[in-house]
Amino acid sequence: MKDRTSIIISHRISAIKDADEILYLEDGVITERGTHSELLVQKGAYEDLYRKQLLEEKLDKEV
Repeated sequence: MKDRTSIIISHRISAIKDADEILYLEDGVITERGTHSELLVQKGAYEDLYRKQLLEEKLDKEV
């Protein structure tokens, strides 16, 4: 999607982790902003959600 802006809204980090920029919203307010790697380093709400989703995926595979 070169030379194009796309807006993707998702609760699943796997759907957006390769985006050039991610905006994390809480109650309609941008609370975190950056790439997937940058947001993980911040250890904020985005990183917490990412860890929870990883655990959920792992548990689903074990069942």
